[in-house]
Amino acid sequence: MTEYVLGIDAGGTHTDAVLCGPEGLVASAKTVTRHDDLPASVADVLRRLREHPSVRAGMFERIGRVTLGATLAVNAIVQDKADRVGLALSAGPGLAPERFALGGHVCVVPGGLDHRGTEVTPLAPEALVRAAARWKEDGVRAVACVGKFSPRNPAHENAMREVAARACGLPVTCGHALSGQLNFPRRIATAYYNAAVARLHAAFLDAVEGELAREGISAPVRLLKADGGAVPAALSRREPVQSILSGPAASVMGVMALAPVEEDDCSLLMDMGGTTTDLAVFVDGSPVVDRDGMLLGGRRTLVRALASLSIGVGGDSLLNPVEDGVRVGPLREGPACAFGGTRPTLLDALNVLDAETPDLPLSGDAAASRRALGALAAASARSCATLAQQAVADALRQIGEAAATLLRACNERPVYTLAALKGMRTLRPRRVWLVGGPADRLRQRLARFLELPVDCPPHADVANAVGAALTLPTAALEIYADTGRGLLRAPALDHEERLAASARLPQVEARALELLRGHLAENGAAEAADGTARLEVLEADSFATLDDGGYGARDMRVSCQVVPGIAGRLRGTAGERAWN
Repeated sequence: MTEYVLGIDAGGTHTDAVLCGPEGLVASAKTVTRHDDLPASVADVLRRLREHPSVRAGMFERIGRVTLGATLAVNAIVQDKADRVGLALSAGPGLAPERFALGGHVCVVPGGLDHRGTEVTPLAPEALVRAAARWKEDGVRAVACVGKFSPRNPAHENAMREVAARACGLPVTCGHALSGQLNFPRRIATAYYNAAVARLHAAFLDAVEGELAREGISAPVRLLKADGGAVPAALSRREPVQSILSGPAASVMGVMALAPVEEDDCSLLMDMGGTTTDLAVFVDGSPVVDRDGMLLGGRRTLVRALASLSIGVGGDSLLNPVEDGVRVGPLREGPACAFGGTRPTLLDALNVLDAETPDLPLSGDAAASRRALGALAAASARSCATLAQQAVADALRQIGEAAATLLRACNERPVYTLAALKGMRTLRPRRVWLVGGPADRLRQRLARFLELPVDCPPHADVANAVGAALTLPTAALEIYADTGRGLLRAPALDHEERLAASARLPQVEARALELLRGHLAENGAAEAADGTARLEVLEADSFATLDDGGYGARDMRVSCQVVPGIAGRLRGTAGERAWN
């Protein structure tokens, strides 16, 4: 029986859904995201999709995979609307963890471990008991506990978690549960942002899974990660930080599926939604990967991600007149005035400028846009047209500066893509792929500003949902090896085997890949059976230790995964094959 795939992308402004199958893109639907009622948004977009004229009876029952993307979390961070987090830090002597703290609710807990994970100073949690009680009164919604060297020994983090949970009753994230890498500052940022978006992330998954069940869709649900892979919803619930940039990842995968991204080429992707514009880079037909870790709020994390940048400039971004012009964003407070909003936005400015251009259809109630901009212009002693021009100019300026920043970061280190290591090279984009709701309205202006060809692929307004639908599921595996004890463990597989005392990191890496491929085969992954699944080692660490007898040993950790990718290129409209 032919299977269909469903992709859903929840943005700050709209929630989109697409149904893809052998026919190609069967149908798409769009609805306004209701932040106060996410289930209603998901229910509405699924209803619109089912009622689409191209959706025939029985198609929903034959959906074999559901993949989700969401910009809700990154939008909350960009607009400083994520949950308040209480941060408990323990580092021991010789380091001031306050240097790496985030947020306004921080407690440094005395106590510490050495680089082998041996306790050098007992944990003294009294200060944390008092701080955690205050945090709840101050509106903190979650807690993150991070200790230096916790991947070697999580005892102090676990103790802080228990103390904080008892004192305030809030959900707690522990740094060691998110990554085994030894980087204290990045582990702090990773745990902090994991806690900051966990509630919003869980609410989104609850809404989607509930509505899918009501629609009778029982297919596995996966969520996009920041690196373009898709993981089961249960894992995403435990590690929501991995999916903070799932929205930008969805747009990247969507362009891979929709646009003819060519070899020997460098191109920029820009996805403008209602709240943010997300930017990414393609080299030789493959997206660039940020191997230094996902960047959030100026801080590096331990999350592997596609190289992307999100700025608070979207169609619904508020306009703020200043002495030398207008600033667009980063805040959004509802829709544009053209769609019933109360404060003028970038989309309203575009309506004013395009009112005399017959080949550019306006959005919503253009008269409402003019009234709102006219009132704002009068208050700042300038004309309506001048205010609109200044607003669009500022949006283009911010997008151009973001593109330059992203390219500069990519050019400062060897270029990695999902396909391969490209080494040191200077990236000079030859074109821009523009997707998102306001894409057609900005395409020509952006081309003139950047002095580059700017194209919108087919289905640009639902590219994120297409990317989600066609992204392949991935699987990951983490291996721990200790030559002193003579053991190799794969906790996720409940697997343990003997390890030679002479084993070194390359052997452990090879065994990790072998176990992952076997795991895929056992779970019916066709790619594993025929050997076509591309596997890669994400992290590999080797740490010198002494065993119980005082002899030299090695403690090793290897993390590997199936390389993210798409099921194939979407070949156009219904009647053509969806992927090859």
